Amino acid sequence: MNIAGAEYSNKASSGVRHCHRSNKVDPISAYLPTSLRPVVGPISHNKATRIEDAADDGDGDRLSKLPNDLLLNILERVDTLDALRACFLSKQMLKLPTLLSQLFLSAGSIPGHHDSARVFRPSEVLRTNRAVAHVTDNILSTRSPEITISKLKIKFVLTQHESLTIGKSVACAMATQKVGAAEFEVTTDKAYKICSPADFLHFGKQFNDFVGACPDAFAGLTRLWLRNMRFGEFDIPNILSTCKLLESLRLSHCDSGIHSVLQVEHAQLAELEIDQGKFERVELICLPKLQRVRYNNWCSYEDPLYFGFAPQLSKLILTKTAVRSQKTLELSQLLANVSSISDLHLDFRSEKIWVLPECPKLLTPVLSKLQHVNLDHLPEGCDLAWTMFILEAAPSLKELCITLWDHWCIMATDNEFRKKYGFCEKIDMKWKPYAPDFKHKNLAKLTIYGFQPDDNLLRYIRSVMEHAVNMAEISLHDRKVCVSCSDSDSEIKDKFCTSRYPRTAEKRKQTTEELDFLST
Repeated sequence: MNIAGAEYSNKASSGVRHCHRSNKVDPISAYLPTSLRPVVGPISHNKATRIEDAADDGDGDRLSKLPNDLLLNILERVDTLDALRACFLSKQMLKLPTLLSQLFLSAGSIPGHHDSARVFRPSEVLRTNRAVAHVTDNILSTRSPEITISKLKIKFVLTQHESLTIGKSVACAMATQKVGAAEFEVTTDKAYKICSPADFLHFGKQFNDFVGACPDAFAGLTRLWLRNMRFGEFDIPNILSTCKLLESLRLSHCDSGIHSVLQVEHAQLAELEIDQGKFERVELICLPKLQRVRYNNWCSYEDPLYFGFAPQLSKLILTKTAVRSQKTLELSQLLANVSSISDLHLDFRSEKIWVLPECPKLLTPVLSKLQHVNLDHLPEGCDLAWTMFILEAAPSLKELCITLWDHWCIMATDNEFRKKYGFCEKIDMKWKPYAPDFKHKNLAKLTIYGFQPDDNLLRYIRSVMEHAVNMAEISLHDRKVCVSCSDSDSEIKDKFCTSRYPRTAEKRKQTTEELDFLST
């Protein structure tokens, strides 16, 4: 048994680059607009002396002295605008942009964007968006057609001129060059929180016009991510029919109107993600290659998904902040036409449990191939006995991961607000085993984050150990840490419960012995 504290870190890597700037007009100037080039200002006497000393040590411009294949490998791992800025400072690297096989151009690649503390103005993003269009056009039109573009990803703001420039450049490249995976990530010049209903409709129409003007570019896309758009009833199906090679579609705050029904059919689509939106229901009619579905916070009071023909579906992720009035999902009905799920992730956002424990007779036909289950953001202190229904109904289950966490920065904390909108207080899910003596032969690993050595959790772990006769590993971790929660105001911090996780070797040994004793 492994009782290990979970560690979380955010280490920023840094490197030193010594580059020089050529006095000549270089070909790279055609790619990177003046406003986004690195600024090389006057050098103080002390700084100049240090550079000269470094040069005397044979240490100057180390990056550009690397072999071209290694340089290309490095440059293809970063944003292409960052790569161009690096190339702009070195004579040796000026020819490299035309040799890149992977291109990632982003309107978020503002000079200084690696500084997480910096706040950017909308004008800076739009200026970089113009640069993305400019660079896309220039770099795709000057490349040798003999060099395959293995991956092309462009993240841009939906504006008429820049979008058309990008779309037509990509369409031309697809017609004249070998382009592998191509991806558009399209956002809007207004954030979701400040968009009016008219804004959503405007952005939807603007995107439809973009698709109509550049159908050849969309015909070659393999991935598409859209944000903040409201479409007509048939717009999304029409977009999908244009994107014939599409393998991944993500819709964030997009829909076809409040309480609309989206029907999805596509021959190649393997991944579908929906964040928010106002769909009443998403019907997956015919998706022969669909493998992964993720639905985050649906607004419907009924089943959010209907599965038609999706024979390869293996991973399902559902996330929901549920209130009292919303329906509890019955997996036997939701997955009635799907028996291929092997990976199930349910995120409860520290609120109401919105899945109903059902009897094995109903559930086993749809969960017979289930191997991995992740139950995330369960309220701290809740009785976990109800989760045993998964063990009873999923004979192939190998791993079960549970996270107990009152994640205050994603929860509604105002009492009046919670009452008004029907948020639940902590209520244990009622459940009793249908076969108290059942044995599970395949469950090998149980992981719990947010473990506290109380009777509730110890009793639950004991129960799992009794039923899972081939258990190989139980891994118990302290609750997860969130920086935003730590920075919360004092009123929220007062809600935090001090962790009693066994941190010392002596206390861990005591907990292990207690579990071993309970299981005998």
